[in-house]
Amino acid sequence: MKNQYNKTITACFVGYIVQAVVNNFTPLLFLFFQKSYHVPLSQITLLVTFNFGIQLLVDLLSVGFIDKIGYRASMVIAHVLSAAGLVLLTVLPDVLPTPFVGILIAVMIYAIGGGLLEVLVSPVVEACPSDNKEKAMSMLHSFYCWGHAGVVFISTLFFYVAGIENWKILAIIWALIPVGNAIVFTRVPIATLIEDGESGLGLKELFRMKIFWILLVMMICAGASEQAVSQWASTFAEKGLGISKTAGDLAGPMAFAILMGTSRLFYGKYGDRIHLERFMVYSSLLCILSYLGISLFPVPLLSLIACAVCGLSVGIMWPGTFSKASAALPKGGTAMFALLALGGDIGCSGGPTLVGMVSGALGDNLKIGVLAGIIFPALLLMGIILCGKMKREFS
Repeated sequence: MKNQYNKTITACFVGYIVQAVVNNFTPLLFLFFQKSYHVPLSQITLLVTFNFGIQLLVDLLSVGFIDKIGYRASMVIAHVLSAAGLVLLTVLPDVLPTPFVGILIAVMIYAIGGGLLEVLVSPVVEACPSDNKEKAMSMLHSFYCWGHAGVVFISTLFFYVAGIENWKILAIIWALIPVGNAIVFTRVPIATLIEDGESGLGLKELFRMKIFWILLVMMICAGASEQAVSQWASTFAEKGLGISKTAGDLAGPMAFAILMGTSRLFYGKYGDRIHLERFMVYSSLLCILSYLGISLFPVPLLSLIACAVCGLSVGIMWPGTFSKASAALPKGGTAMFALLALGGDIGCSGGPTLVGMVSGALGDNLKIGVLAGIIFPALLLMGIILCGKMKREFS
């Protein structure tokens, strides 16, 4: 019975690679878009906010329709939209009077697909029969990291060999992944998250539970702890080592993503021998130490190493919080997963924003900005401890 769902879990792994593609491919083209389409930097910056905002909106609205149309149809739609957005990115800027509008429409379409994937993939894996769901969840989330690293590496290599002016060919190649996975999701078995005859918890029921609010704060802090450093890692690499933007992307965000994926892969392989709560506590403590290292080390290379260690420390936070939520609220259903995804996205935006605001207020001192961000892993640590105390409250 369980073997039937191996293909489903594999397809979900690929689903997270698709999300990594739609989130990380276009930002590699920002400077090229600025030059070739004469788009001002202020509008280019808006693309990141717009992509993120659409995904937040999808997280919020998905509660109302995913259960109605079903997980299979939702998964296929998510992949089709992801592919369509990537393909339209190669067409619309050239055919519309204003290229930026074309880019914006393409981003909106693939952002809807990416937002749906974020809500759908974790509950589909959670519903699949398995001996250790925490291991499966951690392994699942590691594939976003491998996807992120792969997109940066393969795209950078392609641009170096074929020239960035041929980016449309690569966009079509990346689009083939969601097209193929959409076909797979029409065939693989999909288990139900809630048993027949039962219904998942509604929003009002979730909002009345203290443990849900703790988990939501943990999810916000998980996203913030991750992105507060990840978004600035390239800057640290460029400034600290005096290297180019391309080399900075490889030394900074890619190293961060690889170590974050390694942490998730490690728990995904050996999770049955490791206590999740303890692993999360030690990871949070390591994260706090890495933030201190980034902020206080006088040698730039050591700060960059601390950035990489931060990637290792945050690996378990997002999937671990999902696993704790599934164990604490087994009837949480789609609403719980959608709200946790929403919380994670808020953290992904809020973490870098806080670092940037504090840095800007103190004369662009990025180290002090990161030091202010230490509040996120500290709050996450408190949440893990509180969850441990409350775990007997719900069966």
